Amino acid sequence: MLRLFCMAGLLCLFALFPLIANDYYISLAIKIMIYSIFALSLQLLVGGAGLVSLGHAAFFGIAAYVTTLLSPESGPGNLLWMLPAAMLCALAYALLTGALALRTRGVYFIMVTLAFSQMAYYVFHDTDVGGGSDGIYLYFRPELRLGESVLINIDSPYSFFLFTLACLLLVWAFLAMLMRSRFGAALTGIRVNEQRMRSAGYSTFNYKLVAYGLAGALAGASGLLYAAKDGFVNPELLAWEQSGLVLLMVILGGSGRLWGAILGAAGLTLLQEAFQSQTLFGDWSAHWHLTFGLSIIALVALMPNGLIGLQAQWRGRRNRRETAPIAPLPRTKP
Repeated sequence: MLRLFCMAGLLCLFALFPLIANDYYISLAIKIMIYSIFALSLQLLVGGAGLVSLGHAAFFGIAAYVTTLLSPESGPGNLLWMLPAAMLCALAYALLTGALALRTRGVYFIMVTLAFSQMAYYVFHDTDVGGGSDGIYLYFRPELRLGESVLINIDSPYSFFLFTLACLLLVWAFLAMLMRSRFGAALTGIRVNEQRMRSAGYSTFNYKLVAYGLAGALAGASGLLYAAKDGFVNPELLAWEQSGLVLLMVILGGSGRLWGAILGAAGLTLLQEAFQSQTLFGDWSAHWHLTFGLSIIALVALMPNGLIGLQAQWRGRRNRRETAPIAPLPRTKP
């Protein structure tokens, strides 16, 4: 109970963060929360069902494009139908591609998901859909309207911050309940030993397909928020680099817990911002990809269980030092 009250207090303090921060830090916090939702959606596959996908950015980018294309140019769109539309489009593509990709395993599954993601990338890159390689602008952030009444307006940085925080909490709560349900237990069994689950009578393909579709829909929600944040989308949102980035977030945070995806998203985003800062790195900020890559290699090597496993890792080292046998003193001749 005490832990719950502490978490609620921290959330309340975090909700007041925009009142004391400038626009840059508010935008950075919103970006971290959006990528946290994106990483949580992939966490359902990697940590839940043991499915490592390198094409998750397709659902993120498709939803961002759907949000932009459905938005009117003369005013804000309505979140009441735009959010379900973006998530349903991502869900549809996830079910369509997942029905084929899930018939493969291991590295073949990774390559098939990458191929489907690149296929969606080139649809937007090489055609006039969504402005081609130049991308397309979103001129007004959508708002939640019921009839003529505006229920939620996310045009201001503070309101958009709170709306994104609410979406993150809802996604986290949904996944937490899902993984504690019978469906989540079945996914865990599939991750541990799929052959045994099939022998027990479970249709593992259907479970994995549902998980793949849910992950795509949740990634679609983060895509809508990303489009609303920047007001601009381009095909790079669907590129394999974006899929690799969110996979790194899950690995860096630790795939065993939902909090790991949030920690990984925050850590990786802050690392990117730090290495691109001229204030911190001067002229080296122009070569931030090199320092960023080296830091990722070092972090993964030093933290095999991710950020979420640091406490257990330190505790294990301390216990080994405390229980290590004391070497006997050398015997001397009389």
